[in-house]
Amino acid sequence: MIVAIDGPAASGKGTLAKRIAHHYGLPHLDTGLLYRAVARDVLAAGVDLDDANAAAVVADRLAVATLDDPQLRDAGVGEAASRVARHAQVRTVLLAHQRNFAHSGAGAVLDGRDIGTVICPKADVKLFVSASPEIRALRRFSELEARGVSISEAEVLADIRARDVRDSTRGTAPLQQAEDAALLDTTNLDIDAAFRAAIDMVDAAMSRAGRAD
Repeated sequence: MIVAIDGPAASGKGTLAKRIAHHYGLPHLDTGLLYRAVARDVLAAGVDLDDANAAAVVADRLAVATLDDPQLRDAGVGEAASRVARHAQVRTVLLAHQRNFAHSGAGAVLDGRDIGTVICPKADVKLFVSASPEIRALRRFSELEARGVSISEAEVLADIRARDVRDSTRGTAPLQQAEDAALLDTTNLDIDAAFRAAIDMVDAAMSRAGRAD
């Protein structure tokens, strides 16, 4: 069973993906970390974030074992990741890794922004997780504040809105809900309620496909 979970920044898709993967005993890949890791390495190398070819070279050398680097959660890295993710060359380099992960075993849960539309268009289950920009900004602000990051909620909201525009208007693999994806709006849901709703959606999709556990 392959579960594809897409959605904008701070919608809760990453947390849900982890819990869904654990629930079904499947491996999980946060594909956003791949782009954050590329962005981290591009910044470390002093490469221009808008240089598509140079960023692709960095992506090709990515050490996947470093995806647990706490630095990847930094706000600056997230901003940079949104910029390098626009490059078709970078996305091409990372495409094979994501597909190999998805098809390497009995199933997987992947979350990102183009899983259901590009990476795994034939996924057994597709969810599109969203929430209002204001709620997403509040969640991200609380997360950053807990980590001691000095930033205002207004700045976080502005960043969220800017990333939404970049992600949804980029020429390659823009963020969009797949036609066959179930929409899960988490604006008024806490994580437990969102998880229960997601499991119901996954189970319903698998039942329709005749693959209920």
